[in-house]
Amino acid sequence: MHFSPTPSTDQPRRQHWLLIRGTGDRPVGERVAPEALRGHSSTRRPAVQKGDLAVCYASTWRSIFAIVEVVGDPEEDLSRRRWRWRFALRPLLAVADLREAPPVEAAGVFPRSLGRHSYVRLTPEQFRDGRDAIAAAASGCSIAAREAGPNKSIAGREE
Repeated sequence: MHFSPTPSTDQPRRQHWLLIRGTGDRPVGERVAPEALRGHSSTRRPAVQKGDLAVCYASTWRSIFAIVEVVGDPEEDLSRRRWRWRFALRPLLAVADLREAPPVEAAGVFPRSLGRHSYVRLTPEQFRDGRDAIAAAASGCSIAAREAGPNKSIAGREE
């Protein structure tokens, strides 16, 4: 599977991130729904910026399962006590079933290093390794997730 998102013209260098999804109380379900990958929240103002790319990590599964693009700048919601900061995402690639998802170690990240973070910066090599592992797993899923084109979601529907 080939992956080549078009770089944003307003951002010269993209950063790469690992977005931690789910908690012990609210784990990510085994089926990945594209609509669940439309935003990410953080307790503090994130360093993540529009145009950055990220690998999604299901914490209770200890697996990486999606590649997303950050499509909105972080916004603060003062009405919320926790998880006040949120930014919009566009799913690019996902494993449809977390039972098929590669372990986070495939991206050179170890679960014990993640602590209580909602996002962690990745090196370009870690991102590449994670993306490649997710692409390989997605192509092997019984219900394969598709790479999103410019006007399609990962489910292949027009947006």
